[in-house]
Amino acid sequence: MTDNRPDRKNGADQEKWKQKGVALRAFFYIFGTHVFAGFIWLLFYLGQHAQK
Repeated sequence: MTDNRPDRKNGADQEKWKQKGVALRAFFYIFGTHVFAGFIWLLFYLGQHAQK
């Protein structure tokens, strides 16, 4: 007996879409965190080397 329901394939496609969404979101969170950390590091560096 074969299962030819269209919702089965659609569910698999939705699961792949969710996995891609999670991976993309994680990439942007990690990238954004590094950019923010670099900005904070730059502020400390410039503050340390500022003429007083």
